[in-house]
Amino acid sequence: MARSDSFLIDTQIFIWAMEENKKLPLKIRSILQDPETEIFLSVASVWEIVIKQAKGKLMTPKNIEESVRQTGFNILPIEISHALEIDKLPSHKDHNDPFDRMLIAQAKAENLNLITTDQKIKKYDILTT
Repeated sequence: MARSDSFLIDTQIFIWAMEENKKLPLKIRSILQDPETEIFLSVASVWEIVIKQAKGKLMTPKNIEESVRQTGFNILPIEISHALEIDKLPSHKDHNDPFDRMLIAQAKAENLNLITTDQKIKKYDILTT
């Protein structure tokens, strides 16, 4: 069972939170602002952001590391157990995003709720918010 007060956020949620974007659902905003919750940001999300920045597909602050620190979110490194968990995930023909699959594997391995608005991620056997 996932820890009810511990969450892993997907990349889009993190970006919206950094931007204070109105697309961030109120329920999710409330979770992120609750001091009783433990929020994790995966290194995989930072990696995805850096790649998309380099390709000109995403505009984010120049100093992403400082932006991450300012959020107060816990950083979740990529462990070998996370990589091995990917092999256990089902294949979905319409979803093969490697960053999403790593987040899903991390959520499963660490027993975390995954905060996402991505309906494709919700196809997997994990607890999402």
